[in-house]
Amino acid sequence: QVTATHSNCIIKKEQETCLEKIRRAAALNPLNDSTPGCPGMWDNITCWKPANVGEIVFVKCPALFRFIISEDGWEVDNLGQTHAGDYDLLESTAQSPLGDISRNCTEDGWSEPFPHYYDACGFDENETESDNQDYYYLSVKALYTVGYSTSLVSLTTAMVILCRFRKLHCTRNFIHMNLFVSFILRAISVFIKDGVLYAEQDGNHCFISTVECKAVMVFFHYCVMSNYFWLFIEGLYLFTLLVETFFPERRYFYWYTIIGWGT
Repeated sequence: QVTATHSNCIIKKEQETCLEKIRRAAALNPLNDSTPGCPGMWDNITCWKPANVGEIVFVKCPALFRFIISEDGWEVDNLGQTHAGDYDLLESTAQSPLGDISRNCTEDGWSEPFPHYYDACGFDENETESDNQDYYYLSVKALYTVGYSTSLVSLTTAMVILCRFRKLHCTRNFIHMNLFVSFILRAISVFIKDGVLYAEQDGNHCFISTVECKAVMVFFHYCVMSNYFWLFIEGLYLFTLLVETFFPERRYFYWYTIIGWGT
């Protein structure tokens, strides 16, 4: 099993799930002066259930470190009850299997995690793979942005020339013009897609599925497909020139337009 979810999305999902569990558990079993303890906590990496003073809580390595997201952790049912057996109280950390992290609930609050996430989950703090990937994707985005911008300027110039001079108006150039328009729309759709989907860098895109996003993606894929179909029309036109010497080009051009923009 391979996950294609970005790490920011994993953290966002884990955080929302954790806060919901904490809210439901706190509503059913609120802490007070007679029963002191440590409230449930999200420490920006993993979730910790509410605990009494002196209780040791163990959790598995977070999904971010394990790549394969499992269902390990504490579950709260419809009544807000913590399932027995999800977190057995262990006498010491020696009984914890490899990959578990523990916190002790003290009178002063939660202790520091032991062992540290880096040690328990086999994560190297000095690794820069994520930074390298971010730099790679930013480089690719900058490269295709420059390429589409150059293409957009060149094609717009070509369209102005073809539209300006009447001597260039013929079926062959009309097909070229439609192909240029499809390339222009494809470049514009890429810029719109980047502007809408990547306007925010805080990971909110993980769970957003708005009409705006869907409409942008539909428009983007339509421009890509129409671009390919007008390339097909270019080849089809050359084929008809070889097969038929005399044919009504204008009548054929109507079918070319239907195929190129409608199919």
